[in-house]
Amino acid sequence: MSDVLFTAHATAKGGRKGHVKSESGLIDHDLVMPTDDTDKKGTNPEELFAAGYSACFDGALNLVASKKKKNVETSITADVSFMKDPEDKGFKIGVVLNAEVNGVSQEDAEELVEAAHKFCPYSKATRGNIEVKLNTKAV
Repeated sequence: MSDVLFTAHATAKGGRKGHVKSESGLIDHDLVMPTDDTDKKGTNPEELFAAGYSACFDGALNLVASKKKKNVETSITADVSFMKDPEDKGFKIGVVLNAEVNGVSQEDAEELVEAAHKFCPYSKATRGNIEVKLNTKAV
C-alpha cells in the first residue's frame, strides 16, 4: 500500500435500509431505498457517493487549473444512477459528472475536465469499473 495520508472511517448496519455513521459523527444518517414506497427519510449509498465524487473531482479540477495557470471558478454535480446490470442480472452504478467552468473557453474547460478525470482519485478508482460520462460547460 502507498504512504497513507489519512483514513476515513464509517460503519453501516442494516444495508440499504439501515444506518451509516462516520467516526467523526458528521455523517449520521438513516438509509432508505429510493425505489421503496415509504415515507421514511434518509440517504442512500448513491447519494453519498455522488457527494464524495463531486467534491473530489472539483478539487482535482481546481488543482489542474491552477497548475496550468488558469483562474477558474468551478462547480461539479455528480449524478450517480443505480441500474440493473444485464450481464449478471444484478445491479451496478453509473456516473455523469456535470462540470461548470467559469473563466475559460469551452475548449479549455473540456481540456481541464479531461485532465482532472485522469488525476482525480475517485476517477482512478472507478476507471474500468463503471461508466463515467463527462459533461462540460464553460459558463
